[in-house]
Amino acid sequence: MLDTRSPEALVAGMAASARSAATRLARTPTPAKAAALVAAAAAIRDAGEAIIAANAEDLAQAREAGLSGAMLDRLALDPKRVEAMAAGVEAVSRLADPVGQVIDASERPNGLALTRVRVPIGVIGIIYESRPNVTADAAALCVMAGNAAILRGGSEALRSNRAIHAAFVAGLEVAGLPAEAVQLVPTSDRAAVGAMLRADGAIDLIVPRGGKGLVARVQEEARVPVLAHLDGINHVYVDASADPAMAEGIVVNAKMRRTGICGAMETLLIDRAWPHATALVRTLAVAGCEVRGDEQVRELVPEVSAASDEDWDTEYLEAIASAALVDGVDGALAHIARHASHHTDAIVAEDAAVAERFLAEVDSAIVLWNASTQFADGGEFGLGAEIGIATGRLHARGPVALEGLTTYKWVGRGTGQVRG
Repeated sequence: MLDTRSPEALVAGMAASARSAATRLARTPTPAKAAALVAAAAAIRDAGEAIIAANAEDLAQAREAGLSGAMLDRLALDPKRVEAMAAGVEAVSRLADPVGQVIDASERPNGLALTRVRVPIGVIGIIYESRPNVTADAAALCVMAGNAAILRGGSEALRSNRAIHAAFVAGLEVAGLPAEAVQLVPTSDRAAVGAMLRADGAIDLIVPRGGKGLVARVQEEARVPVLAHLDGINHVYVDASADPAMAEGIVVNAKMRRTGICGAMETLLIDRAWPHATALVRTLAVAGCEVRGDEQVRELVPEVSAASDEDWDTEYLEAIASAALVDGVDGALAHIARHASHHTDAIVAEDAAVAERFLAEVDSAIVLWNASTQFADGGEFGLGAEIGIATGRLHARGPVALEGLTTYKWVGRGTGQVRG
């Protein structure tokens, strides 16, 4: 039984159990891991009614607490989303197992054969808010990559996370894998987050998924390596060569398909030489988006509100977007360099040379040509469920899935070589 006398003791006990499970998972064959995920998906489907009932209680409490519409959308589950969650777990079971993959191989002049081989990271802590589907997504990815997971969801989704976790673990056990491979922190006490962040040596990697406040706290306090992004301040630049119909479709989708996800467009940049800016801004407004424009946008569309200096650095996560006219691709690149969060930025253009320059020069984890920023998603990239989007430059970048949850080791095979 876990020691719950303090957050530190709780996390230490969970981490010790997770380490033991991770050791076992690291040597579990691919078919066994895949079978366990199929069983976990089946258990989630079987528990669908219980999961939705638990989620209804979370939603009622969240509404009373005054959570925003975007947060409620992230929290909400229905039969379709539960099925998507189960299908996502199954999809991970069909992905190529990165563990044991040979990255490269060479032979030294002395005959020593060297290979770099992918291995699990070990024990991964996932700290997340709102979205209960992360419970299943993160668990599936960690298990398939041979890692044990310690999950700490937000208090607003406590009942939902418990129901999903119980079903997932039941599936693992049916397939003969240890329940300790995926553990859910049983308390909503924020001190447990601090204990996880200080668990250097017990937890090998922390992955935060949530709002700016959570991620900033994790990055500031963690003594454990962190894989994260802070903001999704994503831009769509409409070049002078853009097709008007394509631009309209991409911009409206990038902002309005789901406003509360990190891949949503927050800023629209339009080449001042493009003759359709007025129509595009009005189309976005008609779609239900509050547009906050710079002075030049407001000259074209007087009904939009004025953008403040803060708007260019704001991740709205709701139906609001800032808009500016820029001097071609040079102006777009300069604006993005000043204000982007290195998450996802897109260009709409028919001029291939301009588009290729944009793709080469924008320093973001994901850059897109003639496609919506809402494609910033591991599933859409063919990676299966993702554990998050990483915007740093080390280890993994962009959607982090199975490969991003592994590291590597060097393996040398000799015939008696000694170094002189």
